[in-house]
Amino acid sequence: MKKIIISMIAIAALGFTTATEDAKTIVYKTFTINKMAGSEAISQLTIKDDKGRVRKRKTAIASKLYDNGMTEKKIIRFLEPADVKGTSMLTFDYREKDDDMWIYLPALRKTRRIVSSEKGKSFMGSEFSNADMVMPTIDDFTYKMLNESIMVGNVDCWNIEITSKDDDVADEYGYLSRKVWIGKKDFVIRKAEVYDIDGELLKKMTVKNVEVVDVKNNKSVPTHMEVVNIQNGRSSVMKMEKIIFNPNVKDEYFTVSYLEK
Repeated sequence: MKKIIISMIAIAALGFTTATEDAKTIVYKTFTINKMAGSEAISQLTIKDDKGRVRKRKTAIASKLYDNGMTEKKIIRFLEPADVKGTSMLTFDYREKDDDMWIYLPALRKTRRIVSSEKGKSFMGSEFSNADMVMPTIDDFTYKMLNESIMVGNVDCWNIEITSKDDDVADEYGYLSRKVWIGKKDFVIRKAEVYDIDGELLKKMTVKNVEVVDVKNNKSVPTHMEVVNIQNGRSSVMKMEKIIFNPNVKDEYFTVSYLEK
């Protein structure tokens, strides 16, 4: 159940918390603090296989917060090339219950729900996964502070290890653990390492650029991300060509019926 419980134990009354609690709180903020009231973007997804062959896919993305920020709704629609044009994904990212995810496949003229067992699967043939499109369930993982101050480029970061609580969680998300480097000033993940079910290094993710999109509320988002699969030699780059803050995104975008338009 996607219920966020971040409580202080008795020791917190003395003015400090354990490293584990600090790590969990930091990760929670990382996935929530930069969510914007609404946004629209055009993104380019570049997929390269182990032989260097490249495929490019352009998408339109819109998101909006509901329920006093407790639910983020997002639609991703593929614009190019022709073989994927019209393919769309709709996500309802809840903080207090399991997410809802749907995908529309124009070739089949059919919308279907993405079930939890598909979270770890590839997002449209890329090295990003379906799970990367939504906030993870915080209580499905344990957290360990590896380093309280480490530089990634010129950004001071926390280095935190995130580990699946059990085999079921690992199977659902497709990995045993992740190591993330989180910027202290903006709570944006600057790089990450993903480890497979056997604990072997699977992927490396690097954030190449971060932009402040909602200037008034100082909310930042990564606008250029690269994922390299260490085991199969494939890589994927997701780059925002344009992104704007727009709290007035149309509500009709975030409906299953809109997917098929």
